[in-house]
Amino acid sequence: MRQEIAIDGFRLAYDRTGSGPTVLLLHGWPGDRTDYREVAPLVSAAADVIVPDLRGFGESDKHEADPAGQYNAAAQARSIIGLIDELALGRPVIGGYDIGSRIAQAIARDRPDLVRGLVIAPPLPGIGDRILAPLAQREFWYQAFHNLELSTQLVDGQPDAVRAYLRHFWSHWSGPGYEPARDHLDHLVAVYGPPGAFAASIAWYRSGAGSVAASLAEQVPEHRIETPATVLWPEHDPLFPREWSDRIGEFFAAAKLSWLDGAGHFSPLEAPDKFAAAIVAAVQTGPD
Repeated sequence: MRQEIAIDGFRLAYDRTGSGPTVLLLHGWPGDRTDYREVAPLVSAAADVIVPDLRGFGESDKHEADPAGQYNAAAQARSIIGLIDELALGRPVIGGYDIGSRIAQAIARDRPDLVRGLVIAPPLPGIGDRILAPLAQREFWYQAFHNLELSTQLVDGQPDAVRAYLRHFWSHWSGPGYEPARDHLDHLVAVYGPPGAFAASIAWYRSGAGSVAASLAEQVPEHRIETPATVLWPEHDPLFPREWSDRIGEFFAAAKLSWLDGAGHFSPLEAPDKFAAAIVAAVQTGPD
């Protein structure tokens, strides 16, 4: 399915299954809406589940637009809000990890009237300048690389390079014993490999929305996010160690922290049962 009303010239592709209270699931980089292929069936028995490709990803529109204005968290949030309005979703529970988490938080912060609850995995605010520590920078090198034209020259439009590059992250960021299936990598190459597709996906980082830029710019807000939030923190995420969860209460008024033991960064695929259970619980207990 495809969004009918373009927001800033972008229309989103999405899947929709199930019935009942509404749930929106937002994917990460380097993925697309298939990140939730194991979670959505578990949730759809209890909810109406909508899983979009974000701007610049998968089958959604990709434009050579100003990254700062069209691909940052606020811009991505505008498209999701447009989808909520178009589909008359009311107040969905929004789940997200990686960049999907940042977008979900942006919607809850700026339009709390639209969100019933959050189920999110890192990144979360509160990292601050810890992200500049040497061990952290060994992991976050790719964000500076994505801001170089060299990254698109080496990767964009070259399927073999796309496969090698994305396979590195899916293998390195995941927990022990997890490796992306070959058919999943084939799918990612199909959606990231065409000319312009990889460049569109990293427009998020070129907009200044990556974790390094966001963490260094963050300030404790005068008003915390009031939307009830379940924070799922993996055990083996090399980007976001568990000790970085210590300041969640400074940014969220009603957050519950839960550990995802054994999982790495790709929580919807590495811990789908726990991710789905948290979504269903938020649907059942969230405010009307």
